Amino acid sequence: MIEASVFIIIGQVSREEGGEKIQVHVMLAAPDEDSAVRETLNALAREGFAEADLDQIGLLEGMPDEEPHSTAYEGVLEGEVAVITFD
Repeated sequence: MIEASVFIIIGQVSREEGGEKIQVHVMLAAPDEDSAVRETLNALAREGFAEADLDQIGLLEGMPDEEPHSTAYEGVLEGEVAVITFD
């Protein structure tokens, strides 16, 4: 079991400044909200996104029922940051 909380952050991202935005869900383990937001922005930059507007942050209290979130949750428990985009 992980010692950090599992967060989900919902927002909009684009690959270029001023570009068309798509919805994104980022799931990750972090000790607090500030760390979760910082790591989310770092992960989005690594994935090639130039802009991000983060709208909501929440805590997950267990594995989600539906894909792709349930598989992503398993990866988060192993230390991964899951970036799920919706085109």
